[in-house]
Amino acid sequence: MFDDLKYNNFTKYQSEFRVVTFLYLSILLGIYSEDQTIKYLTMKNNIHDQVSSYYGETLQTSDDLKTNACCTDIEYPRHIKDILSQLHDETMSKYYGCGLTIPTNLEGLRVLDLGSGSGRDCYVASKLVGKEGHVIGVDMTDEQLKVADAHKDFHAEKFGFANVEFQKGNIEELGKLDIEKESLDLIISNCVINLATDKKAVLQGAYDLLKEGGEIYFSDVYSDRRIPQDLVDDPVLYGECLSGALYWNDFLTISKDVGFLDPRTVSSNRITIEDEELMEKVGNINFYSVTYRLMKLPKLESDCEDYGQAVRYKGTIDHNKDAFELDDHHLFEAGRIKTVCGNTYMMLHDTRFKEHFDFWGDFSTHYGIFEGCGGSAPFNTENTNSDEAAPCC
Repeated sequence: MFDDLKYNNFTKYQSEFRVVTFLYLSILLGIYSEDQTIKYLTMKNNIHDQVSSYYGETLQTSDDLKTNACCTDIEYPRHIKDILSQLHDETMSKYYGCGLTIPTNLEGLRVLDLGSGSGRDCYVASKLVGKEGHVIGVDMTDEQLKVADAHKDFHAEKFGFANVEFQKGNIEELGKLDIEKESLDLIISNCVINLATDKKAVLQGAYDLLKEGGEIYFSDVYSDRRIPQDLVDDPVLYGECLSGALYWNDFLTISKDVGFLDPRTVSSNRITIEDEELMEKVGNINFYSVTYRLMKLPKLESDCEDYGQAVRYKGTIDHNKDAFELDDHHLFEAGRIKTVCGNTYMMLHDTRFKEHFDFWGDFSTHYGIFEGCGGSAPFNTENTNSDEAAPCC
């Protein structure tokens, strides 16, 4: 079946052995044709090559980006600005994004950065986790890894400790990295997962590497509909983090399938496209930059359920003295008791945030859906005609 593939090209697909085997069996069973199989493998490999070329050769600085898709619309707090001011000039100039996606309360954590590029976010995280923590960056672009590796000693001297390493790898194959399963506390990523051809493989790999109670906290691009294949094949649209974007509802489905049962939105913004040619290509498709946190908590429920629980934030997380924001609809003011659903209770009680909260209640009594947060009953809960009983099924 591979007569049309030269040996040199075929070696590129060795990492896809299991996929090839599956597709080959599909051919034998009549599910896929030989042409469809070769087209799939070629497409996937071409996208990886295009992304590597775009970020390793085409882009020279973040100013070369044609959209704000890779941006997170935040004002950096002072302590982050102080860290950024200490980073090497080349680490900053070769960073192809304009946001920062790092949560709070990181001291002592083991962190992985997906698509670490020049290493900017890794070095920021390095300072935040401290000498007892450890940060790993993974990237598939040699040019970017060279920049990141070149300045490890510079930052170790600046911070007074060395706790960063970089590995070359494909984020769709996290299991191949030199990282033990269930050993990470946090995975971060800034506008990289949408560049992967198999998003589910990325999220599954992340889930497998996280400890229970750990999380993946990341910003990425999502669309309001599924992207046509001709746009997916456009190297500039893909490199600009647009045509690789998942339809938001597909993302939620995939996240829950791999085990992240209650995805929480931290922030979201509409993406603006200034380039007229790109605007014409995407037409009526709307894109959004969204920061999500996905927690590895196997007991989370599919909806927000009420167990009569409450929490109180102590105001003890560094740089969050007055309030702590879990997501875009859960802000905990210091000293104020707040009722929460069962899922939110677990996200605070069964994670690194536990020591910063007081807790009331347990899971012994269920009171139904959590009002104002959970979904609604799938039937009419109001009796519109009290004189008539509902018919029996």
